[in-house]
Amino acid sequence: MKILHLDSNHPLLLKQLNELGFINHEDYTASKETVEIKIAEYDGIIIRSRFLIDKPFLDAAKNLKFIGRVGAGLENIDCDYASKKGIHLISAPEGNRNAVGEHTLGMLLALFNKLNKADKEVRQGKWLREANRGIELDGKTVGLIGYGNMGKAFAKKLKGFSVGVVCYDIKANVGDENCKQVSLDKLQEVADVLSLHVPQTVQTSGMVNIEFINNFKKPFWLINTARGKSVVTEDLVSALESGKILGAGLDVLEYEKASFENLFKIEEPKFKWMRKGKKSNLPEAFQYLVNADNVILSPHVAGWTVESHINLAQTIVDKIKAKFH
Repeated sequence: MKILHLDSNHPLLLKQLNELGFINHEDYTASKETVEIKIAEYDGIIIRSRFLIDKPFLDAAKNLKFIGRVGAGLENIDCDYASKKGIHLISAPEGNRNAVGEHTLGMLLALFNKLNKADKEVRQGKWLREANRGIELDGKTVGLIGYGNMGKAFAKKLKGFSVGVVCYDIKANVGDENCKQVSLDKLQEVADVLSLHVPQTVQTSGMVNIEFINNFKKPFWLINTARGKSVVTEDLVSALESGKILGAGLDVLEYEKASFENLFKIEEPKFKWMRKGKKSNLPEAFQYLVNADNVILSPHVAGWTVESHINLAQTIVDKIKAKFH
């Protein structure tokens, strides 16, 4: 079987597939149109999020037997059409779930203890202890929306913190010893913290909007290490300004490109908001997040650790081996 690798991954992936007897070709730079011309030669492709695998691409891939996505989400693949064509879909949420769980916890603790604000102030010679008094996680209720691999990993991390953990999921009976499954109404009634662990779908895009936010009984903290398009940024900013949302940890943003490799279409050094005295050409909501002391931002790296780099690749190899070797 011939496999085309469209994104670079940990070297073990190529090494082990070669050892298993697969023929591996790499093409990390050609345009999608160029790849479509030759894709009929291949039995499998391995991709992260370089471009959309849509109907025209799948029609051109006449001999394709599988698509391996080195990551958790499959939103960049027309899964229904691929399934109709008998193409086996492989993803690897097991590979980076621990990393996501740790990053989510880290963001939450940093927000509660004002670590980003305090760090900036101390570097400026400010020693403001009372202004940086934190709050404790102990006794709070954490609500998770989505209780698959990522949600379960985060709930497991919370086990030692004496917190209540509840989840809402469209699937029934997913709760376990670490988390009680409840209705969405119940979660919005009791949660002090909301953490998102949902894939990007029609149902989840724009899910966290002003109506959704206002249905929470208490002011709450928001953590999003899932997909940026689940949160309407302007509505999030309105809630931060009003105090309905107390703070936010965002590893993903609504503005990300589909590949996750870039923010907007501008290289970072060219961002006008980084130039003193220059007027920004970026969305006002994004400018607010950049300057807010109660917001922590990271560049879609929750599942992007040294260990997950290895684990993701190994998971893909293991699944290909189990199905096709």
